[in-house]
Amino acid sequence: MDFVTRVTDDRGPDFVPAEERVAAFDNDGTLWCEYPLQVQLFFAQRRLETLAERDPSLKEKQPFKAFLAHDLKAIHALGKRGAFTIAFATHAGMTEDEFAAIARDFFATARHPQLGRLFVQCTYRPQIELLGYLRANGFRTFIVSGGGIDLIRAFAPQVYGIPTDQVVGSSVKTKLEVQGGRGSLEKQSELNSFDDREEKAANIGLHIGRRPIFVFGNSDGDLAMMRYAAGSAHPHLSLLLHHDDAEREFAYDREFELSPLAEGLNTASDEGIHVVSMRSDWTTVFDPSEAT
Repeated sequence: MDFVTRVTDDRGPDFVPAEERVAAFDNDGTLWCEYPLQVQLFFAQRRLETLAERDPSLKEKQPFKAFLAHDLKAIHALGKRGAFTIAFATHAGMTEDEFAAIARDFFATARHPQLGRLFVQCTYRPQIELLGYLRANGFRTFIVSGGGIDLIRAFAPQVYGIPTDQVVGSSVKTKLEVQGGRGSLEKQSELNSFDDREEKAANIGLHIGRRPIFVFGNSDGDLAMMRYAAGSAHPHLSLLLHHDDAEREFAYDREFELSPLAEGLNTASDEGIHVVSMRSDWTTVFDPSEAT
């Protein structure tokens, strides 16, 4: 609140014009739950189940077998980029409109396996409040995520109030197909951009065209865009969410052999990054009214 007050006071030395008040949020683990797998991977599991009905041999082929068997250890062993690359490959051959329809159907029924909530109800209430607070003070709020851009666009406007053109994410290459004078973009199996680590900073420059002055993430993969924000001529604020609440959500330092926030926890104070403790700083994690 102190930061927002300073950058919105047009009589103060730290005033930032509204057009330059850009806030960038990671999605998985920052705006909603990402454990035991990112929602993108659960979506890929369901898509693979559909594909396996047409081609049962997929059940015996790795790495598809791991997804179909819900083998979390094998999926984690692929690494984030490897697992997401396989997930994106399941979208090949679909048009954007076909993908959007499948994604909407998924989010209408798919539930978190441990929390029992619909995935769209696994958003963090404090973050929803924060997004609204920033927008009320003239900020444009963007998602900059390693998740697939089209999957996030399928729910971001309704769940976060973030329009589709303010979503930056991983993508596959597409090809324009024209039939009867009407064009549509068809997804290919080849990865176009994996929006993680340094690629996040590069894609902010490419798609947003302004350095953010506010960044919120939850892993070492978000440090690059925080360092990019630190190069701004304006005041900036970067926050890292530490998943340390095993009672209300998950404690990553216990669940993972190597914490995804190892570097961030070690360097945050030196780099002026603020660590937010889910256990100590949030009175609420999920919206209790959505526990259905």
